Amino acid sequence: MPVYLIAEVTVTDDAWVPGYAARVHDIAAKHGGRYLSRSGNIETIEGTPLNSTLIALIEFPSREAVSAFANDPEYAPFAEGRQKGSVSNFHVIDDTDLAGGIPYLPKG
Repeated sequence: MPVYLIAEVTVTDDAWVPGYAARVHDIAAKHGGRYLSRSGNIETIEGTPLNSTLIALIEFPSREAVSAFANDPEYAPFAEGRQKGSVSNFHVIDDTDLAGGIPYLPKG
């Protein structure tokens, strides 16, 4: 079942950004990850605006693939740089419909 990693990042020191942007895409792809968006164009249409610099949305084939990506030793130095130079929140959601009313999504 596909899952989606939502990475909400507020950059506090951008020294890590060029290396991360250049290499992490390939590391995610190694685990079946496919970036759907990596954007700083964030518009709040309802609720409290986010203080995020960027939000990335990455599709993975499974939760196990997300874990393999997050725990990949090749990713570790990039994660460490991001963690030191940002406030980051990473969330994983699946493609289920909790209410069960959307026919093309599995019921959650």
